[in-house]
Amino acid sequence: MSMSMTTPTSEHSTRAPDGLWFGKDMSNSEPIPEEAIERAVVLMRSGRLHRYGEQGSGYPEPSLLEQEYAAYVGTKYCVAVSSCGAAMFIALKAVGVKHGDKVLSSTFTLSPVPGAIAHAGAQAVLVETGADYMTDLADLERKAASSGAKVFLMSHMRGHIADLEAVMKICDRHGITVIEDCAHTMGAKWNGKPTGTWGKVGCYSAQTYKHINSGEGGLLVTDDADVAAQAILMSGSYMMYGQHILKPDAEVFERWKYITPNFSMRMSNLAATLLRPQISQLANRAKRWNHIYATLERELSRADHVIIPPRDPREEFVASSIQFSLDLQPKQIERFIEQCDLRGLHIKWFGKASPIGFTSNYEHWHYLSEAPDLPNSKGVLNQLLDLRTPLSLTDEDCLLIGKIVATASRIAGTAA
Repeated sequence: MSMSMTTPTSEHSTRAPDGLWFGKDMSNSEPIPEEAIERAVVLMRSGRLHRYGEQGSGYPEPSLLEQEYAAYVGTKYCVAVSSCGAAMFIALKAVGVKHGDKVLSSTFTLSPVPGAIAHAGAQAVLVETGADYMTDLADLERKAASSGAKVFLMSHMRGHIADLEAVMKICDRHGITVIEDCAHTMGAKWNGKPTGTWGKVGCYSAQTYKHINSGEGGLLVTDDADVAAQAILMSGSYMMYGQHILKPDAEVFERWKYITPNFSMRMSNLAATLLRPQISQLANRAKRWNHIYATLERELSRADHVIIPPRDPREEFVASSIQFSLDLQPKQIERFIEQCDLRGLHIKWFGKASPIGFTSNYEHWHYLSEAPDLPNSKGVLNQLLDLRTPLSLTDEDCLLIGKIVATASRIAGTAA
């Protein structure tokens, strides 16, 4: 399906004299499958949008989704919740994080990750990011040994997957529980094993800009019965946890049902109805996304000042976006972005002094207990550019993006 051209807004009404113009909406998503739309219409006509019912037979849509997604990644349990942020918060609470605890976290991430830590009443201890956009393993080792943290909430940010075998060895050595933020790695693997199944808990997103789309939604997976029971109760099952297909034995719930708060973070029947048919589309979407990534990687790498780190062959990624570093000074990067805007290509920059849209960095999170000193991460983020890659991009689109980036980087490189 081809993406329609957009009319430039007044903010970007002036175009570059070279005639290069992209102008497509890079936030467009795949349409919801017709099967899901038909199911959703039937559901809406029934009015039964809440996942738990006091009467009736059969299992609700989220329970079926949980069963299907757990089979997809190969875990015992899956709990469908309202967002990936909710999944991370619940995961932190379910593994025992208490008020005031320290939690290791990734520096290159988005604000819902430190937000989940703050929501749990804990303190984030940020681990450095390397030039490959992934967790700096040496810094992880240092902070695992010295911080006192017992949990690592690790982000596979923008689909970049660190060496998970090495991460798990470090964390196991220091008695640290790993929770994986897989908002950008649904369908991805490290060395043949799905992301989200390496740590104790994996958390996924079904927000519009992710690999499957219900507008908003999250999935939590685990093999741990106590974590699963708490997650079901915390998400808001009341005492209707029996309506989950994948659930621990009754005695596990007996341990938790009187002491676990209900945070009302469950997924609705409607969201699950939209998501279920999309699971079978993940493999095809991954193939298409990675073709776009490979084409853009080839074209962008030809531009002056552009650096795209090589990826480990063990990293079976699903590239719904592409990142690159621009070896220029901040003022020159601002010039680069302006030049791209003039050509209808809107690129995000993690080094902005102020947060813009969805993009922020750790220096913007003033609620952190102390301002972290992370010189390596600051150097990486100051030069890190980010481009969403909708599945509607054609090879011709990718070639045009490459030309625009090459032109903008050349002009920016000559700026004082």
